Amino acid sequence: MSKPTVLMIGAYPQWDMEPMERDYDVHKLWLAADKEAFLDMTAPHARAIATRGELGASAALIDKCPKLELIACYGVGVDAIDLAKARARSVRVTNTPDVLTEDVADFAFAVILAHLRKVIDGDAHVRSGAWSAAALPLGTSLRGKTLGILGFGRIGRAIARRAEGFGVSIAYCDVAPAAGSASVYCDSPIALARASDILVAAVAGGEATRNMVDADVFEALGPSGLFVNVSRGSVVDEPALIEALAQRQIGGACLDVFWNEPNVDRRFLEFDNSSCSRTSRAARSRPARRWVNWCGTIWRPISPGVRW
Repeated sequence: MSKPTVLMIGAYPQWDMEPMERDYDVHKLWLAADKEAFLDMTAPHARAIATRGELGASAALIDKCPKLELIACYGVGVDAIDLAKARARSVRVTNTPDVLTEDVADFAFAVILAHLRKVIDGDAHVRSGAWSAAALPLGTSLRGKTLGILGFGRIGRAIARRAEGFGVSIAYCDVAPAAGSASVYCDSPIALARASDILVAAVAGGEATRNMVDADVFEALGPSGLFVNVSRGSVVDEPALIEALAQRQIGGACLDVFWNEPNVDRRFLEFDNSSCSRTSRAARSRPARRWVNWCGTIWRPISPGVRW
């Protein structure tokens, strides 16, 4: 029996590529010199699209695949997949929820502590030889501050659990108050920012949250406030954030997602009150390998000999 044809948009880690290539006829779009010609040849036969959260699957791509049954997203976010088109075509969409929850929450706290305690500045201070010539300004304690969490889903709640151990007050904003939560509920991002010393965006991406964190939110956060984004670049009005950093309307920002990844606006790199990272916070063998277990579930509908 022939293997099902899979159109793969971007590479997975090697430990997942091996079983994929063993069990399926994998066609790798990212390696094609002429991608349109590659799609014209491959897409008509594809029963599945294998993608990643940041790559997604557009309506145009879905339309090129008349035999498509499944779009499998190697990640949590599906905002880059045209879900309306998939629904209209009765194409199943799968993702890997909760695989990275704890790791993203870890990363959020890593950058918060690094910023407040001036870890990056301290490293540069020592490496430059400035230690003998000048003192490094003192950092700030996290204890006693209010941490505002925009989006109180899996990741938001994991961040809140970590905050409890630091003596931090927790406020949050979501579509409705969370049942059983003792944290302070705010009914808008502006109200949350006004109540917070640190504002963490952990909300899902997509049109419903596009530019949710805007100039008004930064004004409410204020000149001593720290903004952290571990959600999606689309959640933030990026020109407004750049202006807030340039004018010191907020105290700082820690970012690992951006509007136009990987082509980050160069102005972010000029600020001394921001830190920039790429979305590699979970690139460890243990959490990444948990995806292996998910793959069996994700791909079972198109396994050889299996029909829905």
